[in-house]
Amino acid sequence: MMLSPAWREAVDALARRKLRTLLTLLGMIFGVAAIVAMQGVGEGSRREALKLVESLGLHNLIIEAKPQDQDSLKEIRARSLGLSEADARAALLVVPGAERYAAEKRVHRWAVFSDDGQSTAEVSGITPDYFRLAALRLAQGRALDTRDNDSLAAVAVLGAQAAHDLFPDGKALGRLVKVNQVWLRVVGVLADRDLGQDKFEGVSLGADANRVFVPLQSAHARFRFQPMEDPVDRFLLQLKDPDTLAAGARVLTQVLDQRHAGAADYRMIVPQQLYRQNQKTQRIFSIVMGSIAGVSLLVGGIGIMNIMLANVLERRREIGLLRAIGARRGDIVKRFLREAVVICTSGAVIGLVFGALLAYAIALFAGWKVAWQPVGVLASAVACVLIGLAFSIYPARQAAALDPIAAIRDE
Repeated sequence: MMLSPAWREAVDALARRKLRTLLTLLGMIFGVAAIVAMQGVGEGSRREALKLVESLGLHNLIIEAKPQDQDSLKEIRARSLGLSEADARAALLVVPGAERYAAEKRVHRWAVFSDDGQSTAEVSGITPDYFRLAALRLAQGRALDTRDNDSLAAVAVLGAQAAHDLFPDGKALGRLVKVNQVWLRVVGVLADRDLGQDKFEGVSLGADANRVFVPLQSAHARFRFQPMEDPVDRFLLQLKDPDTLAAGARVLTQVLDQRHAGAADYRMIVPQQLYRQNQKTQRIFSIVMGSIAGVSLLVGGIGIMNIMLANVLERRREIGLLRAIGARRGDIVKRFLREAVVICTSGAVIGLVFGALLAYAIALFAGWKVAWQPVGVLASAVACVLIGLAFSIYPARQAAALDPIAAIRDE
């Protein structure tokens, strides 16, 4: 109850100098807004990157066959038969901590249709563990299994978009799809996974929604491939401990170099390293933006000091009268610090709102995501108040140090 009049008096004192107070607020508002917007966009980007990398598998090593022109391919095939499932099996035996593998081979399709529709879906032959390693979930039916692969079964699992295009009524299970000249029975439909983009750090994410998956051995037996093609286009090797990925990658490279007689017909992708590279870029961005925001807060703090010094000069008689009727130096200091707290708190609150709006505006314009860390947002507001108080101490002490008699006589 005793503090209410004092704080109200601080607000009234600032309200009497509206323009000066507003100019002081701007520095704090822009500083907090820049930090909040940076945090919102940065955290959203981090979570989006993590989601994209998880689609590749944070525990995975990915080996892809390199595309070659015809002349280079003939030369390479003299030494290497290309990437194959046998390479994946060898890696599973040799690489420390390797748990399982999944291989994939793209089919050259020219037609994908059903009785109810047609699709532009890509077609891939896969081994049974592919869905697990690629973090794909089923919405209907079942996944492809070892029995399908061994028996060369004419079955397929559809991505969500492919299922919608081929069966607009949503009833795909048990029905037939024709890929090129081969009829396949649908046994499963994947859950829709909207990643928002097709690539991450230059690596294709697969666009699994518009895909048709068949057993790998069925693909080799039922579809035609070009001479000298790699038996598989890529395989994923999952390691139990993500901390051993770097060592596992070195061992796997040695195994493949030996099996391929040193032919550079493959490339290795470590999703974990892609994520770290992405986060390194994000940290640089955050440091730059944080520095800019820090400078803005510093300028805001200097602005507060200026207005406080100006207030001290204008209110010398007021200060002298307060001292004359018994106010102590500490009371004068508290009086000016309360005004500083009002400015800083107001700037922080407005800055939080403006920063949130700015973050969503940036996200809308650039197509990015926004996410929030409450601790970081709160820290930016607290930093604003602390900086303002730090720059207000000197003017407040100057006011308290005025000689009461000299201050009263001052016109």
